Amino acid sequence: MTDLSILIVNWNTRDLLAQCLRSVYRTTSGLDLEIIVVDNASTDGSVAMVKEQFPQVRIIANAENVGFVRANNQALTHCQGRYVLLLNSDTQVLPGSLSRAVQFMNEHPKAGMMGVRLLNPDGTFQASYTPFPTLWREFLILSGLGRWLVRPTFPSYGPRAEGGAQRIEGYLEGAYLMARREAVDEIGGLDEHIFMYAEDVDWCFRFYRAGWEVWYLPDAPIIHYGGQSSKKRRGRMEAELYRSRVYFFRKHYGKFAAICLKVLIYAMTLPKIFIHGLLRSVTRGRKGRIVTSWEELRLALDGLDSTSEEKIPA
Repeated sequence: MTDLSILIVNWNTRDLLAQCLRSVYRTTSGLDLEIIVVDNASTDGSVAMVKEQFPQVRIIANAENVGFVRANNQALTHCQGRYVLLLNSDTQVLPGSLSRAVQFMNEHPKAGMMGVRLLNPDGTFQASYTPFPTLWREFLILSGLGRWLVRPTFPSYGPRAEGGAQRIEGYLEGAYLMARREAVDEIGGLDEHIFMYAEDVDWCFRFYRAGWEVWYLPDAPIIHYGGQSSKKRRGRMEAELYRSRVYFFRKHYGKFAAICLKVLIYAMTLPKIFIHGLLRSVTRGRKGRIVTSWEELRLALDGLDSTSEEKIPA
């Protein structure tokens, strides 16, 4: 059996994807690897690039963008590794990182899921892991108060939490999720009701609830450029983030908690839409950030009302 299956979903990030694949092959030795790239109907020549420059990589070319979650599940059904790594195309693997991660999983047979420390391109800390969502934490995030009341790196744990490997009660960043195949077979793949964003929260929560250990390994870092695909559709992606979060609450905490979160999102987001829209209008786009629109937000959140409880998996 292959040591490690690396699964990469791509959407119009050809150059970053090429850099990611080169970094894997350049920095990893001694492991039996398979790499599967699922392309979500890119128009930038990504598929042709992979076929030409990396013929050893298996590529699945979708005719339409089926989303990050469904594309990863496509790859999960085809991979053969003892461990599977969901890796973003906008990452760069550093020397020894994958070997160290596989070694850690070999030494901890109860570890179902493991993540690593992510670095910005300049080497500074980016993210590690985050406690599972609660209404209070969502309020702190939406209001921006978390960075003032908790710590500068809120909502993720910051550099002070690095140290050695840590078993956590939270979720790992979706740019890098390494899972034991045995655990995946038990838990199942990613929840396809989630188009993107909360899939990492949901998957880690299901592993944790089933009794598998979730670990954070800071001494096997990688570089993450961050949000390269979603930057192209920032407003819609922000609405999709809110939708996924409400869905997670409804699935795991119940309908009442989901309604409370939806009310909180509307209360905190509508003023931002008005203020940033006004700033961009007055300054002709020089000030004010791009946020989701009222229509995008309404369609994302109200669309959840048509999802019956029976359709939400346990």
